Amino acid sequence: MQEKKIGEIIAEAREKAELSQRQLAKIANISNAQLSKIESGEIEVPNPKTLRKISKHINVNYNEMMYKIGLGMEVSPLNPFIKDYYNKMNLDQLNEAEINILGSIENSKQLVKSCEENLEKTKTEKEKELLEHTIEDTNYQITTSNEIVSLIQSLKVKERNRNAN
Repeated sequence: MQEKKIGEIIAEAREKAELSQRQLAKIANISNAQLSKIESGEIEVPNPKTLRKISKHINVNYNEMMYKIGLGMEVSPLNPFIKDYYNKMNLDQLNEAEINILGSIENSKQLVKSCEENLEKTKTEKEKELLEHTIEDTNYQITTSNEIVSLIQSLKVKERNRNAN
């Protein structure tokens, strides 16, 4: 089965959101012709700013869209390279990695909280948009980090079982 292209993903999500191309183009502040070219595959690698504008209206994560066009990194533990990286660690290394990632998650949560507080005080649209993007990107990092912690915890159990035998 062939992997979906970014245009197909956007078109399906737009339809699921019950938006026409014209409606999405208007609320995302892009031209209808540009959206049509993206969805048809004529534009295979859309501008990241355009993806950001589109993503918030069709419930598709911006970071995942960036990965789809080859401009981002898939950091899910399903990524075989990340899985392989942690699989090569011994128990002490896994413990240290888990502590570091949990600390990073806590810092990221504090950043989100601070951004949300500033969002309520922000007066300009540009600052508001920057804060919203920071919150979205940081929440994505938190989700990914939590997935990696789960991977590490399962590897630690395997390592302990191996050491017990």
